[in-house]
Amino acid sequence: MTIEIERFKSEWEELVELLDLAFAAPWTDEQYEAVRGVMEFDRSTAAVDDGQLVGHTGSFSLQVSVPGGQLPMAGVSMVSVRPTHRRRGILRDLMHTQLTDLHEAGEPLAGLTASEPVIYPRFGYGLATDHQAVVVPKASRALRPVAGIDDVRIRFVDAREYLARCAGLRNKLALEQPGMFQHNETWQQAEIGTSMSSNAGNASKLRCVVAERDGELTGFAYYRTRRADKAYVNVERVHAADLASHAALWRYLLEPDLLSETRCDTLPSDDPLLDLLLDPRAPSATTRDGLWLRTVDVAAALAGRTYARDVDVVIEVIDDFLPWNAGRWHLIGGPDGAACTQASRDADLTLHVRDLAAVYLGRPSLAGLGRAGLVDEHTAGALAVASEAFSTIRLPFLDTGF
Repeated sequence: MTIEIERFKSEWEELVELLDLAFAAPWTDEQYEAVRGVMEFDRSTAAVDDGQLVGHTGSFSLQVSVPGGQLPMAGVSMVSVRPTHRRRGILRDLMHTQLTDLHEAGEPLAGLTASEPVIYPRFGYGLATDHQAVVVPKASRALRPVAGIDDVRIRFVDAREYLARCAGLRNKLALEQPGMFQHNETWQQAEIGTSMSSNAGNASKLRCVVAERDGELTGFAYYRTRRADKAYVNVERVHAADLASHAALWRYLLEPDLLSETRCDTLPSDDPLLDLLLDPRAPSATTRDGLWLRTVDVAAALAGRTYARDVDVVIEVIDDFLPWNAGRWHLIGGPDGAACTQASRDADLTLHVRDLAAVYLGRPSLAGLGRAGLVDEHTAGALAVASEAFSTIRLPFLDTGF
């Protein structure tokens, strides 16, 4: 029978069964309940074979920070195909239907975190953020001096009682960090809900410490302690409004009693901790991929951010998957805003839509992609100017997977 691509109409339990099969390692009940809490069922697309759910892709309606502001982004998640139905083009059909629907709804961006990163460039997704996984031995915890660090008070609080205050600080900081999205109340509850109890691996319950100066909240950290091959601190997130508070929180996290090291799997690639540690080898940092971004509407996306310098450039975009993006686009922009329209003149640069998405938030550089042969320069000097314009002061970062 023909496999139908349609709106999701199945029961939650059927989707859980599909996800268990597709991802091979079933999620915990806690994880499923957290996902169900933020699930927007009217944004899900299903593949159905003779009444059976054989494929699915969903998305969350998010507001993501981009240079100079925020834009709507579909947070694509729960992408799955039943193992018995692979290699039939189901994933391609699901992706195309989803992106078409997003375009018609006026959402200029889509993003996802990939379990199989080689899959999504085929559909125009580019790697837009990365982060570091670090392991700092207790013996290498020494930090450079930071002015004001001793004026910061660190104390334990109840994570649930302080949820709104901590989330409010985190959302404020997220406005300045490309790639981060706002946590509404539903996302706040989901984040804390999946973390509160101890998980497998001899882990403690979630612990929360806050940084304060003169009674004002200036930062917080979520972490737990674990005992596996080693006993260690596992840091889940650290947010701070100033350097002294940031350093004070990390000083606390790096000095555990009875534990041999501190680990963090999602440290921003430009986090001050990497420069504050006296021993540059101490973090043993490993770069990992973060947000994979897709420009659903090239013109709206390019016009929706600001640029580090004035730029007037025609970019020819190659997009075989979403034909409305293909062609030449005239971008005029600067620090105060931008406009993007279809171009009537020859292109200055040519690149694939996945590479445009990769540089959209400011990482990596257009010039770097040019050196890799991924950008063709037709007008001398255009690549250098555009590369500088797309750059950002802060490296983009995604702190919340979905």
